[in-house]
Amino acid sequence: MCDLSTYKIDLKGLSTPQAMLEFALDNDFFKSINAPDVHQGKADVRLFIRKTADFFELMFHIEGEVLIPCNLCLDDMVQPVVAETKLTVKMGDTYTEDDDLIVIDRQDGTIDVAWFIYESIVLAIPIRHVHQPGVCNTAMAVKLHELSTARSSSNGKEQEVDPRWEALKKLKY
Repeated sequence: MCDLSTYKIDLKGLSTPQAMLEFALDNDFFKSINAPDVHQGKADVRLFIRKTADFFELMFHIEGEVLIPCNLCLDDMVQPVVAETKLTVKMGDTYTEDDDLIVIDRQDGTIDVAWFIYESIVLAIPIRHVHQPGVCNTAMAVKLHELSTARSSSNGKEQEVDPRWEALKKLKY
């Protein structure tokens, strides 16, 4: 398992107004995060931190690939991911999250960026992810074709569409 404490950044202890951190993510990171969407992958993360008078700007640049199931055949496939994310952090009395603004406890002064990195990766995955043509599991593709609503009937003609659906299609504008 990966030690997620590496992703805790002491913003209060930054000595310079700008800093850059690099992380190399591997399968252990995704297992340690213990989230449902991605369990395996490799990615390089560059985190640029810019400190101003009253807030910190965290800019993430993530490049890599993750292993996710294909939407059609459900076999695992490699999905490349590239993500650019910006996060603004302020010091305050209590921890709160509001869109891209996070307020962290000024006494503690640390922020855990592991979950933000994971979310950025998941959001970079396209909604529809399928293998390249011809690469999907053939047995699953045949079964999908058999169960498809657009399949041909046994006599070679297209199945008739329920007339109620035809009436609804006329309502489209």
